[in-house]
Amino acid sequence: MPKASEIKKNTAVEINGEAYIVRDIERSVPQGRSGGSLYRMRMYNVATNGKIDETFKDSDMLSLADLVRRAVVFSYSDGDEFVFMDSEDYSSYSLNKDDLADELLFITDDTPGLHVVLVNDAPVALDLPGVVELEIVETDPSIKGGSATARTKPAKLSTGLIVQVPEHISTGDRIKVNVEERKFTGRAESK
Repeated sequence: MPKASEIKKNTAVEINGEAYIVRDIERSVPQGRSGGSLYRMRMYNVATNGKIDETFKDSDMLSLADLVRRAVVFSYSDGDEFVFMDSEDYSSYSLNKDDLADELLFITDDTPGLHVVLVNDAPVALDLPGVVELEIVETDPSIKGGSATARTKPAKLSTGLIVQVPEHISTGDRIKVNVEERKFTGRAESK
């Protein structure tokens, strides 16, 4: 069992018999305390996606949850079910559209780095890479001589996500998008 000070982002912990994924950690050192640091963790329940915030002392012991991450690729959608195929043993995992609402804005047929999260061999969540490459399907025409850092304009991507991009970017370009911040991070390299 690791101490609270040893827990990192995206670690699965067990609290009151429930599995949670740690999404954010803030460390603070209270003034006038003879103890150590405090760790405030924002966690999401892997089964219900319910959010909780908990604060732990650096020496508090936490139990790691029993969950498995498997590398997968998007296979197909069948109504409200999205099916992902395991990259190693080719088994399939189905996740409901409601469970994937935010993730669907970043998934294409060829998105690399996807992982399904399994608890007791049942798929409960999908982990995305930090940055994905998507194609712009609609934006205002690029402005000749437009600066890479000056003004921005909205761009609709192939998945329906809308992000702000620099003026010199145009329809048809592939760009990199930070998944957590939903922000443009640069042009994707040509394939």
